[in-house]
Amino acid sequence: MAFRVIDSVVNREGSNKEPSEKKNPAAVALGRLGGKKGGPARAAVLSERRRRNIARQAANARWHKVED
Repeated sequence: MAFRVIDSVVNREGSNKEPSEKKNPAAVALGRLGGKKGGPARAAVLSERRRRNIARQAANARWHKVED
C-alpha cells in the first residue's frame, strides 16, 4: 500500500509539468550576443566608486536576507 501511495505522488508531480517548447536558435544567438556585449560595456562606463557601491549593495542583499 505504501508503494502505491508513493508511486501515485511521484507520478502526479511528474504529470503536472508541461513539455518545454524548443527555443528559436536564432533568437538565442541574438540574445547571447547582446548579453556578452552589455555587461562589459556597462562596467566600462561605471566609475570605480559606483561599481563598489553596487557590489556593496549586492553583498548586503545576499547576507542580510529577511526570513519569512
